[in-house]
Amino acid sequence: MTLRRQIATAVAAIAVLVAVAVGLLVHQAMIRQHVDQARTSALAALDSALDAYSRDSEPVARGGAVNDPALPERLRALADGGRHGSLLATDGTGESMWAAGPVRNGVLSVRVDFAQHRQAIADLDRIILFTVVAAVFTTVLAGVLVADRISRRLRTAATAARGIAAGGTDTRIGELVDGKDEVADLAAAIDLMSRTLHRRLEDEQRFTADVAHELRTPLTGLVTAAELLPPGRPTQLVQNRVQALRGLVEDLLEVSRLDADAESPDLSAVPLERAARRTVSLTGLDVTVEITADRQVRTDLRRLDRILGNLILNAHRHGAGPVHLTVDGLRITVRDHGPGYPEDLLRHGPQRFRTNAPERGRGHGLGLTIATGHARVIGSTLTFANHPDGGALATLTLPPD
Repeated sequence: MTLRRQIATAVAAIAVLVAVAVGLLVHQAMIRQHVDQARTSALAALDSALDAYSRDSEPVARGGAVNDPALPERLRALADGGRHGSLLATDGTGESMWAAGPVRNGVLSVRVDFAQHRQAIADLDRIILFTVVAAVFTTVLAGVLVADRISRRLRTAATAARGIAAGGTDTRIGELVDGKDEVADLAAAIDLMSRTLHRRLEDEQRFTADVAHELRTPLTGLVTAAELLPPGRPTQLVQNRVQALRGLVEDLLEVSRLDADAESPDLSAVPLERAARRTVSLTGLDVTVEITADRQVRTDLRRLDRILGNLILNAHRHGAGPVHLTVDGLRITVRDHGPGYPEDLLRHGPQRFRTNAPERGRGHGLGLTIATGHARVIGSTLTFANHPDGGALATLTLPPD
């Protein structure tokens, strides 16, 4: 249930309870008032009839009757005991207020019709019901309007938070959420978080780019010097390490460009089967290619090569063979038969300089980060999962034309 419905339901429930409680209290108070009025009238009539009876023994002329057969038994027993009393009772002729007292020949009683009082109570009940319905409707309507305003502002804040989570750290919602209440405080807190996160990400990106650029110049000299070393096993080891360092620096530069959102795709029509086989041949690795359904799409072939190449390389380096690449329409999957992706990667996605699982080998964690960045540039979705039968499964879903 949404917050708006929760608030509206709570307001409606409280309004109904309060209105019903007030209505019942008013109803009971009015019943007591009319019963007291009828009792007062009946007792006054009884006193008048008793006075007339004591003078001339003709109470009927004053509205009274001696030993009336319609007198309720409870009131007759009370009068037989020598006491005066009154009672609201219903008989075949309707509802009446009785009053009775003892006389020498039996019981003297008077009867006051309660129909007018009951009609007044019924009229009041209708007014109470109308007032309760109107009050509940008005209160619920006001509650819905207030809840809708709060819900709308919270949805704006939630949309901004999702935008920040998606990478839009320049999102600001302070100007969209007016007021000076708790929702406005939440919006201000989100804006502060966004500014702080944006600044830290910029610092990190700048640091990565600066480090990569600063390493590039001495690395170029190191590569040249390694090539001038005399042939031999030590020279080969040095050259291999220098090339690995060079690849790391190039990856850092690529990550910094992707983080800055400065990349734009160079789109062209690409048959996926041919592109997949081309990428596999460029890697030179043992990969089984299966084509379930070929599809031609408009994408950036260079970036597609980079994505699939990194996935294949990651499968061979951190997984185990055999490695399968499957093209199924707009979806390309790469699966190995190793221990699978670690739980942290499945929950949070690839993170640079973290491989998260010793059983998947060592590495600096930039390959999947770069693949994810290029997938974002070409408008594709790259997801990671573990196959039910074992092994890591990466799925690249390309956008339709």
